[in-house]
Amino acid sequence: MDTTADQMAAAYFDAIEILCRVTPKGWYAERGTARAAVTHAGVATLNVAYDTTTEPDLGSLDEMATEVGRQTAHWSIIVRGEVGDEISGLATRHGLLTRSELPFLTCATDDIVFRAGSTQRASVRPVGAAENEIYTEALTQSFEAPEGAFGSLMGGAVLDADAITGYLAEESGRPVGTGLGMRTSGVVGVFNIAVLPAARGRGLGRVITETVLRDGIAAGADAAYLQTSAMGRPLYESMGFALVETWTVFSAG
Repeated sequence: MDTTADQMAAAYFDAIEILCRVTPKGWYAERGTARAAVTHAGVATLNVAYDTTTEPDLGSLDEMATEVGRQTAHWSIIVRGEVGDEISGLATRHGLLTRSELPFLTCATDDIVFRAGSTQRASVRPVGAAENEIYTEALTQSFEAPEGAFGSLMGGAVLDADAITGYLAEESGRPVGTGLGMRTSGVVGVFNIAVLPAARGRGLGRVITETVLRDGIAAGADAAYLQTSAMGRPLYESMGFALVETWTVFSAG
């Protein structure tokens, strides 16, 4: 699999479209190369206007931003390419004054570094839609997000969708972490890797990530991608992931 930025970004955007079409309150639209993806979760990066290319169609992006902003107070504009005055000005007109970076990392599955002996994964299991409330609670607590922040994001049939697998990490039968794998075009995307504060520092984040990746490979994926925080980036780089692009996020702060 060619892990060039364009191809991996396309797989990511396909995953976002799938999520918006299956999550209960999702909404999705296209104008040229610009997109609008709304989940109605209370997280800005889960309600997004963006362009699939590194040279955005500013007129279409502006239209998509207007649509997303009409639907939710928590939203953002994400840009892949260089951010110039025109894009900054567009974000400012929409009241998005906070700017941050979002690293986008990829890896061919043949290059993933699995920890020795890490095939044992009894503490991590896949979950379906019947457990969406348990999953959402664990997700909220692991990300230390406000109660209700994720809304119905993982509700309905999301966790039963063919392209999506949710994971719970458990200790003594209690959820202590989450993960999510999304498979599109022979690629697996790694999402929602989070561990409860009390359970951190024991390697659970890596165990969950490896479980997502192993299942993705078993399903036919030959490349993987993820987005990461500064704190998580050293872990993923130690597993073989490399930065291919740094995206810019504009939000209300």
